[in-house]
Amino acid sequence: MKPVELYTSPLCGFCHAAKRLLNEKGVAFSEVDVLANPDRKPEMIQRAGGGRTVPQIFVGDMHVGGCDDLFALERAGKLDALLAA
Repeated sequence: MKPVELYTSPLCGFCHAAKRLLNEKGVAFSEVDVLANPDRKPEMIQRAGGGRTVPQIFVGDMHVGGCDDLFALERAGKLDALLAA
């Protein structure tokens, strides 16, 4: 399984929803809290191609996008294949 990384904030409902989906699927992920670690936010923005909102989700080297993008992959039946590839 590819590594999954999320840039999040504890105040973000979309972050919690994305993490809940990954947890329900049994997917391990690492998390960078940009509120607690503001020095990591420029890194997130660069990796996300300018994306400034959280969550920003990465599977391996691929930028998935935010929570809506993650759920769209799940609804389309493409998330499991992406995680396993």
